[in-house]
Amino acid sequence: METKKLYPWRTIASFLLVLFSMPLGHALMIIMEKTMSESAVHTAGFLLGLAGLIMVIVGVFVKGDTRQTLWGFIGGLLFWTGWVEFLFMYYARRYGVMPEMENGEIVTKPEYLIMPASFGMWVAIMVMYIFSTRNGCDFITWIQRKCFGKKQRTICAQPMTRHTSIVTFMEIFMILWGLYLLLMFCYDKNFLGDHHPVTFLVGFGCFIGSLFMFKRQLYLASWGANIRMSIATVIVFWTPVEILGRINFFKEFWVEPEKYAWQMTVILIAFIALGVYLWIKGTKRKAKKNQSN
Repeated sequence: METKKLYPWRTIASFLLVLFSMPLGHALMIIMEKTMSESAVHTAGFLLGLAGLIMVIVGVFVKGDTRQTLWGFIGGLLFWTGWVEFLFMYYARRYGVMPEMENGEIVTKPEYLIMPASFGMWVAIMVMYIFSTRNGCDFITWIQRKCFGKKQRTICAQPMTRHTSIVTFMEIFMILWGLYLLLMFCYDKNFLGDHHPVTFLVGFGCFIGSLFMFKRQLYLASWGANIRMSIATVIVFWTPVEILGRINFFKEFWVEPEKYAWQMTVILIAFIALGVYLWIKGTKRKAKKNQSN
């Protein structure tokens, strides 16, 4: 629920929780690749995705908005890593897709080179959301308002059954997918290229957009709503981080976790601590609500 009162700590804590998950997700994939055999990596990736799916489904039956959000968030991350990134990796390796090389270094891994082929599937799901659902996504609601005008309520007559865990899962899934497609389009020299002015403009636009999104978060009173908003804010914010890392503007230490073990350990501890803290806050809030009833 949006209010006129500011909730800076809730916004910062939620933002940091999601932000820390970005380098941790990259590091997890790299550690698995470097410490496991190829067959073990694919098996572990499949199990990782399965665990994520189970967590999302379990979240449907959990009580409390914050806890349902956390189940959907963690489950969504594991699902994306295991059943999207690792599956793309498996088929890229199986059919001999070569990485993109520049100056003898890999700049784009094979799994990301074939990811743009899924663009049509992403659009198909977005068409369903835009034409068939009334939901709380500001981006989709804006598209509906601009495209349908006064007919918005008629075309998008009702929402789908709301399960917070599923909502969170689909949010992280669709936004990650969409912005990966955007980055791959920008990096592709047949279209733009990683040093193209439009690519830099996309990164700058995402950075400015994330600031406005963060500002709006400050007015969200609910922990769960703040976490869900943070997912969108962080992923949009992470887009210029990816672009700047791509052009070697700074060192992406999370792609070499074995060399930066203490930094990654600190991030992991902070991520776990914030997750436990938010879980406890959600439990206390649920207890207070039950007492008042």
